[in-house]
Amino acid sequence: MKNKDDLTKQAEKILELAKDRGVQGNFFFETTFKRYMVQIQTLDTLEQAIFEHGATVTKEYVKGRQNLVVNPAITEYNKTSTAANGTVSTLINILKSLTDETAGNSKLQSFLDAMNDEK
Repeated sequence: MKNKDDLTKQAEKILELAKDRGVQGNFFFETTFKRYMVQIQTLDTLEQAIFEHGATVTKEYVKGRQNLVVNPAITEYNKTSTAANGTVSTLINILKSLTDETAGNSKLQSFLDAMNDEK
């Protein structure tokens, strides 16, 4: 697990890159980046729970019977990891769409321009 300060510095570098490319204030970038940061925090919390409780936990049923089961944090960790991977792919696509294509040729930029024209 990376040091939180290292992750914060990397997040700041991503925001600086976005600022340099002129997309930091973009609604889609901002909301997707925020979502990604929440997912990373969630993964960190789930990872701590897995290390604290282990791969298996004891589940107690109504009548007091106990059973050894897989730690539910593992399942949630895997789901959140998959979601975070999708979110980072979306972030990359947003950056590419808004910066790699020339202005006016980007479908996303055209959509945003059309939204601004309607105001």
